[in-house]
Amino acid sequence: MSLSSKILTAGAFLAFISFGFVDNLKGPLLPEILRVEKMSYAQGGTFFLAAYVGFIVATLGSGVLADVLSNRRVLLLSAICLLTGAGGLNATDSLLLLNLFMAIIGIGLGGIEVGANGLMVELHSTQRARYLNLLATFHGVGSLLVPLVAAWLIAVPLAWAQIYLCTAVLAVPLIGIFTLTSQAVAGKPSGGATGWSWRELMQVGFAWRMCWFYVLICAYVAIELGVAAWLVEYLQSELQLGVSRSSIYLSGYFGMIMLGRFFGSWWVERVGYLRMIAVALLGTLACLAAGLFGPAEWRLLLPISGLFMSIVFPTVAAAVAAAHPSNVGSIFGILFTFGGVG
Repeated sequence: MSLSSKILTAGAFLAFISFGFVDNLKGPLLPEILRVEKMSYAQGGTFFLAAYVGFIVATLGSGVLADVLSNRRVLLLSAICLLTGAGGLNATDSLLLLNLFMAIIGIGLGGIEVGANGLMVELHSTQRARYLNLLATFHGVGSLLVPLVAAWLIAVPLAWAQIYLCTAVLAVPLIGIFTLTSQAVAGKPSGGATGWSWRELMQVGFAWRMCWFYVLICAYVAIELGVAAWLVEYLQSELQLGVSRSSIYLSGYFGMIMLGRFFGSWWVERVGYLRMIAVALLGTLACLAAGLFGPAEWRLLLPISGLFMSIVFPTVAAAVAAAHPSNVGSIFGILFTFGGVG
């Protein structure tokens, strides 16, 4: 691997740390935002919905941009969106403009999702699943850092908008990396020999096999986020665990997801994409079923389920890229949009 490819790979990893961090700030900062801005819960929900809408729009649009321009340029634009959105949050008190700048942050996050995954496929075509799993691991790193860093910044004290700006500073080195790297090194757009084609995208992107991938990724995301949202409540209400112990289980769940992607990256190319996905799904179902319906001591299997389900998303992306190397950015955009729906 050339030095430039290593720098680009490191840039994609840093982009996903930023993605995981900024995307998960909403939980720790929600009480502060509601208090300072005097928002109702409905207004707070609309505020974060704006980021989600921006994310969905970006996953669809940036996939096409990646095929027409390049993944490098998509990542560059995404980093600029993060800085613009975070800066805008500090420049206005208008609820309408706050929603607008939050949507811009969502656009930046959606662009990173598509652009970084596409860049891994470009740079590591023979080990795409390994690097896609490693990429997802760095999202977990950012997510795990959020509670600690956000709590420290609130205690400094910094306002919630200033915290967004501090964390968006991670985008500054991304702008440098993706500006200074030449297009030839970053890889050519994946629009195929005849350029990007809407007709070809419709034929390939909505073939019956791809529809199964969309259903799978949607169901997977629903399960992963559902377990994360439900685990603490289940442990407290059904098994009478305390707040601290149930929180440890949740942290263990996220830790297992991160470890699963790291260790899975070394095995997925050897086992095969579809076989690895099947093993992961069976392991996930077995852990959840045993943890829910087995003896009380089997509840440890609930967070361990994250070890298996962790590799599904990046490995599905690798399987899709292997099956459809042309217009891969646009297909990734559709795939990740279905993930967002989940």
